[in-house]
Amino acid sequence: MSGTGRVAVIDCQVAGVSGDMIVGALLDLGADPVKVVGAMEAVGGFMGGCKSLEVKVEDVVRGGFHAKRIEVEAEEASGIRGVELVEATMNCLESLELSVEAKRFASNSINTLVAAEARVHGVDIDEVHLHESGSTDTPAEIIGAAAALDNLNLFDAKVYSTPVAVGGGLFRFSHGTVSSPAPAAMEILRSKGFPLIGGPVESELATPTGVSILVNLAREISRFYPMMKPTAIGYGAGKKDFAEMPNILRVMLGSPLDYQSWDEVSVLETNLDDVSGEILGYTLDKLLREGAKDVSIIPTFTKKNRPGHVIKVIVDQVDAERLSRLLMEETGTLGVRVYPCRRYILSRESLTVDVQIDEVEEPVKVKVARDCKGEIMQIKPEYDDVERIAWKTGKPLREIMELARTKARRILLEG
Repeated sequence: MSGTGRVAVIDCQVAGVSGDMIVGALLDLGADPVKVVGAMEAVGGFMGGCKSLEVKVEDVVRGGFHAKRIEVEAEEASGIRGVELVEATMNCLESLELSVEAKRFASNSINTLVAAEARVHGVDIDEVHLHESGSTDTPAEIIGAAAALDNLNLFDAKVYSTPVAVGGGLFRFSHGTVSSPAPAAMEILRSKGFPLIGGPVESELATPTGVSILVNLAREISRFYPMMKPTAIGYGAGKKDFAEMPNILRVMLGSPLDYQSWDEVSVLETNLDDVSGEILGYTLDKLLREGAKDVSIIPTFTKKNRPGHVIKVIVDQVDAERLSRLLMEETGTLGVRVYPCRRYILSRESLTVDVQIDEVEEPVKVKVARDCKGEIMQIKPEYDDVERIAWKTGKPLREIMELARTKARRILLEG
């Protein structure tokens, strides 16, 4: 979700964010409603206690603006344990034909939500019992968002978000009267370091489901839109209709005005001289799974001529605090140096090519990098796809790599 071939902006600084608003905005952008609604309704077969599930899509007007409204209607028993919600979501994802990126995104979103609920209630994920967040519409909206993003090929876009409006005032839910935003939504924003804005109405504007989707999708946060050429705009409607403002979430797609861009990141760095190779390897893998852009482990000599290692981690600025804490927890280091850094990066895009192996065509995702003039600088097949085909066919990995690279270059030159 950090490519620069396309840009997406989620504008939630007025009406906040919810799962249904995100799905609605993506449908308004052009996501296939049959595929999205089908993925959402598939959830009903994996939620224990859900007798029926229907997803309705309608055109509505909010504050004078046309928008898409999503309504999830389920006949179900109330309440579910967090671990059951995660299990149902993962089982449903396994049954759907979604990309690896889409499934990872949905998995991260549901786990973010359940972990926040557990922290708020002071229990383990296995023990937390969900009420509002445990209803079928929660995984349905998360999987719907994943399916829509996948259909629009937005997992390769560079996604920005404005700070999220959280509303204000008091509202009642299963644990009594609380102030807006809901405790789980506030915990997600806190844990991810995601900025919020109070108001502009006394109502709950940022739901836990919407926030969990947002923080796992947006990699850059700014009060202002980036420099871009807009190409499409989608509006997703919230359930309520406010007199003071249009209750809509706006998502804008566009392209950068240049083929290259600058990227603001943070570099985390720490010296280690008493950590085993096994711990180093595990930490590297965990950092990457938790969202680090890159991790390097460099051999060095420390004080008193002790052999050691320097770990360098490139992360999005919003993730610097969270991943610094992870680095300290996993290695036992007493401190992490954090440097703001500006990267110059080439434009990147992706496409899927079919590689023919022994009269059978196999899909391979390919990433393409271009210079400032639009000239192709690099064509790189995705390793996971190539490895899968190599194991399946017994062909050399490098041979499949070259076939995919050649096919992609031919398509790009002909196009």
